[in-house]
Amino acid sequence: MDWGLIATGTLASFLAGQATTAGALPVFFMRSISDRTQNAFLGFAAGIMLAASFFSLIIPGLEAAGELHGGSKTIAALIVCSAVLLGAGTLHFLNRVAPHEHFTSGPMSGAERSKLARIWLFVIAISLHNFPEGLAVGVSFGSPDDTAGYATAFGIGLQNVPEGLAVALSLAAAGYSRLFSFLIAVLTGLIEPIGGFLGISTVTLSSELLPWGLGFAGGAMIWVVSSEIIPETHRDRNEGVATGALMVGLTVMMSLDWIFG
Repeated sequence: MDWGLIATGTLASFLAGQATTAGALPVFFMRSISDRTQNAFLGFAAGIMLAASFFSLIIPGLEAAGELHGGSKTIAALIVCSAVLLGAGTLHFLNRVAPHEHFTSGPMSGAERSKLARIWLFVIAISLHNFPEGLAVGVSFGSPDDTAGYATAFGIGLQNVPEGLAVALSLAAAGYSRLFSFLIAVLTGLIEPIGGFLGISTVTLSSELLPWGLGFAGGAMIWVVSSEIIPETHRDRNEGVATGALMVGLTVMMSLDWIFG
């Protein structure tokens, strides 16, 4: 195993995750964030994740699989498509079994409880999709393209900034202290280096695992975008703003991958 590469991939996923911390800092100075702005932030994050899934993970995975199997495009497609579906299926399973208990205190009306439950569901969703983000960063450092890992880490870190702000301000608006809200946002980012370590460790074991790891991470992120982020951004009829932000995020990440690649 290449421990130097493993350390690099894990550190990069940690730094990308801790961009959440930078994003959460304004919670000490801001009171709230509108649903429209929050949905724009999430749409931007979705665009970056979609572009990273294809340009930094799935396409390099196809290329790696082709090189491993004598240039056969058919075998490469079968391997990466299987890995994409496996990644999406795994996230679907985790989403179904993840606990959704939400802790509240004091007497609350039904509407208040419903709103608070949605906020905690949002926090849990962010936490769940931080794992495949970290996995994506880690796996991308095993790609034959040395710059792919850095581009992916930068793009994921960029979209973690508004996520950190959204998590912290949502909790603060629900009545939690600013410090507690900030710390929860920080904790959601700490999930990423776990995924990063597992991702880079796995693909360094054998070159045969690289296309599987790249496809798996790509499928997991696409599932998160489709199942979690886009429905959340369309909940309050802000789909126009969210879709525009998604397109901006997608083009930003596509440009980063092209420039650094």
